[in-house]
Parts: sequence; structure tokens; C-alpha cells
Amino acid sequence: MSRLIYILNGPNLNLLGKRQPHIYGHETLADVEAECRTLARQHNLEVRFHQSNREYELIDWIHEARETAGGIIINPAAFTHTSVALLDALNTFEGPVIEVHISQVHKREAFRHHSYVSHRSDAVMAGFGTQGYTLAVLRLAKLLKPAT
Repeated sequence: MSRLIYILNGPNLNLLGKRQPHIYGHETLADVEAECRTLARQHNLEVRFHQSNREYELIDWIHEARETAGGIIINPAAFTHTSVALLDALNTFEGPVIEVHISQVHKREAFRHHSYVSHRSDAVMAGFGTQGYTLAVLRLAKLLKPAT
């Protein structure tokens, strides 16, 4: 099984640390990437880390992951609530998928309570701040561990 994981980030996450820090915190996406890469190396995982404000790029990366990756961590951001296309793409991926949300979406506006992506996700991390990413990396490390 591949030890490569994709960590995909949706719209506006490039502004992490600057946009609404009272909700999303002060860490930047570069900080999150560095933490994930360090933790992944400790667990013999390789990481491809991407962010896009364009739905089609996220879909293209999911398609790429089908051929190369053991697992996907995805924070679809606003596409969570709108994108059947992301759900369809994720449904073509055979490995584990973990959905991450920095905020506790169920304490926010009602429209944020529904996730199309959750229909495919094997786990959802919500409300852990950026630590949700590292928790997701740890979970994938366990799921992708070779059978002994």
C-alpha cells in the first residue's frame, strides 16, 4: 500500500492566519504544512500538500491521488457544503479519506452543518483547530500501516 498521502485544501485557506483568526486561529497554511510533513516523516509517510481556490484543481488532485496515494486528507472549506463534484471525485478513490474542518462547523451557521464530502469520508475532524490536520495524519499512518 502506498505511503503517500495527499493533503488538499479548498478556497480561502491560503488566507489562514489572516482571515478571521478568532475562528481559524493564527497559524498559517505553511505552518500546518510544516507540522504535517514533520509528523508524516516520523511515520514513514510522504506528503503532497496542495491548496486551491478552484474546484477543478482539487478534483484533478483527487484523480491524481487515485493512481499514487494511499490516503487523502481534505479540508474542502466552502466546497464542503456545495460540491457534488468533489464527492463524485472522492468516490473514485479507493483509499481512506479524512475530512478536516478547523472550526466546529456545527456551532456555526446552519448551512455549514451539511457536508457532501462526509458521504465519502471515513472520518471527520472538526473543531480541533489546525491540530485536526495532525490528528488526521496520525489516523492515516495507522490505517496505512502494513499488516504484521
